[in-house]
Amino acid sequence: MLIRQIAALPYRSIDPLPGGVVQVMLVTSRGTKRWVIPKGNQPAGLAPHAAAGMEAEEEAGVCGPVCPTPLGSFRYRKRRGSGASLMVDVDVFPLAVTREMPTWKEQHERERRWFTLAEAAEAVDEPDLRAMIRSFSASGFRAAAKRTAISNVMRHTGVASMFGWFQRLLPRTGNFFDLFEAHSQTVLAAANALARVLDEGSAQAEHIREVIEREQDADNITRDVLLDVRKTFLTPFDRGAITSLIGALDDAVDEMHAAANAISIYEVRSFAPEMRDLAGIVIDAARLTAEAMPLLREVARNGGRLHELTERVVRLEGQADEIQAAGLKKSFLQHGAADSMRFTVEREIYKHLESVVNAFEDVANEIDGIVIDHA
Repeated sequence: MLIRQIAALPYRSIDPLPGGVVQVMLVTSRGTKRWVIPKGNQPAGLAPHAAAGMEAEEEAGVCGPVCPTPLGSFRYRKRRGSGASLMVDVDVFPLAVTREMPTWKEQHERERRWFTLAEAAEAVDEPDLRAMIRSFSASGFRAAAKRTAISNVMRHTGVASMFGWFQRLLPRTGNFFDLFEAHSQTVLAAANALARVLDEGSAQAEHIREVIEREQDADNITRDVLLDVRKTFLTPFDRGAITSLIGALDDAVDEMHAAANAISIYEVRSFAPEMRDLAGIVIDAARLTAEAMPLLREVARNGGRLHELTERVVRLEGQADEIQAAGLKKSFLQHGAADSMRFTVEREIYKHLESVVNAFEDVANEIDGIVIDHA
């Protein structure tokens, strides 16, 4: 029987703008000093993603919400004390780093370092892990999304000046793609801020304020999209698809705002593990959505990747339902009779967190509809 382990893929975004640099943290192994991701065995009684978060804290000194849905798995051979070399399957969970600890358990045994996705892929030995890292934020798709067939024709035929003159005669086509990308990045920033709210740190009020400000920024972008829909002659997709997509995106950040507001009003200072798990799902869904937006510039070309992204978002929503149900049941059993007010407050927070993930599923469904219509 294969040995199973769990691992964390700690990541951060250096540039919040569309196409910004995503970095992942690798650590050196204790024996061979090769670059690996934090991994280990799953202790009994601990959920796989929670165990992955514990390994990241001990081996790399990083903390943050861990998405309970794994990115995938990779396989490697581990040499045992007996001399045997046995195959190990490792499930990998994305961890959005919110804090780097100045000291940690294994700091004298390992080196930690931030890598770009390309650098990290080259640094690790396992082929499956290398492929997983490369596909984590798919910068190649972002680059492809910025190239169009007409631009390639212009470059190779030298008709750029003529096309520019012709293009000025065409009706206005709007700025929808830039607005979609800006909105998704705003939603991702709000998701990270919400996760920090649930992290039980000392600066909770500041993180709540950031969620509120990000929601206001998103509202401004949504208004720009709706204004463009009304005054634009040619739109890249059906007008209904545009308004539905931006509406679903805005619903996600609205529910984040509602969750942060509830936490602030009721002065909630401690959070159940299930709430933090939902925050991990929210961040991963927001990350996937932010990756998908630039790909809409060339739907036919990027249809396969868009389907991969939306499929994972739907999987995340299914697991979020299970986590919310488990959290609500635990809250009812603990507080339903003795502290009904606390149960009511926790139920409201769970409702908003689940609604965030539901909104991301709506975004995924809207993207799938666009792919079907245009790919």
